Amino acid sequence: LFKSNSFDIIIIDEASQSDVSSLAILYMGKKLIIATGSSSAVPPIPGVKENLGGFVMTNREVLDLTVIPEKLPVIGGGVIGLEMASYFNSIGTEVVVVEMLDRIGGPTDKEMSEMLRGIYEKRGVKFMLKTKAVAVNGSTLSVENAEGKAELKADKILVAIGRRANTADMGYENIGLYMERGAVVTDDQMKTNVADVYAVGDVNGKSMLAHTAYREAEVAVNNITGKKDRMRYNVIPSVIYTNPEVSSVGETEETAKAKGLKYKVVKLPLQFAGRYIAENEGGNGFLKMIFDPDKVLIGAAVIGNPSSEMIFGMAIAITRKLNCAEISKVVFPHPTVGEVFREAALNEA
Repeated sequence: LFKSNSFDIIIIDEASQSDVSSLAILYMGKKLIIATGSSSAVPPIPGVKENLGGFVMTNREVLDLTVIPEKLPVIGGGVIGLEMASYFNSIGTEVVVVEMLDRIGGPTDKEMSEMLRGIYEKRGVKFMLKTKAVAVNGSTLSVENAEGKAELKADKILVAIGRRANTADMGYENIGLYMERGAVVTDDQMKTNVADVYAVGDVNGKSMLAHTAYREAEVAVNNITGKKDRMRYNVIPSVIYTNPEVSSVGETEETAKAKGLKYKVVKLPLQFAGRYIAENEGGNGFLKMIFDPDKVLIGAAVIGNPSSEMIFGMAIAITRKLNCAEISKVVFPHPTVGEVFREAALNEA
């Protein structure tokens, strides 16, 4: 628990209550960084909480399975749900992804999302979009959509609707910490509304990715030690580790349109790179780059392997505000799949 108006923290080991005084540890300091992370979100669906950790699993329990389930409904078509669906599909499990939205992949570029869904539908994964999971009954998952209700047979059920910041029962309210939707609010220097208190990682709910947390921690420590620094969330790359991978950074076509930005989209099939053809037989991946009116890169997305090893290059270009001409002068090693970035920029330079 936090002591009000100071950053003394008392940690009590609940493993034994026989002698609390000997288990209480007091830490004192002038600055405080909160990094309590997040946990899998569990929806209030009847039967889910009652069966959690057994018949119903989160992404943690599913990794402990020793028997391959024959039928696995996945509640949630976001990043975690898709990655788990991809894996279990590859080992022979019959997978059904149940998603309330009309698309998979959350904020991923819509065109990439539709392409990824098509690829996995051909591999046998069934997607039930605009569908709500309503109950777990025995060995079935009850779902409902505009067409009516259905019962999905299951050996296991995976809940993958996202993550929630770990803020409950932490004592944050004792120092007047401001929170929104259960997450600690921070500015671009990782400062909270309380002086000398910072929050990094999933607990602030901004970008729940490990590499985001690394960078946020750097920003917090730099500002604490007198080095001016700030977070730029628009240059944080994201990856869906399916096969093929989907990677993106910066604006998508949808976000640019929603913000009223003027932009131009440049697309290029990954087949422009001989390396991609050699390593992805039958692959139909492509690159999408988004430029502002001055031809400065503001966003990029790629579907295809190994996009996760390529997207950082576009993150650098967005960070440095490079335009088409500048990107086209970068020498890419040959043969690499990343050469498509230069080819796309060269066509617009």
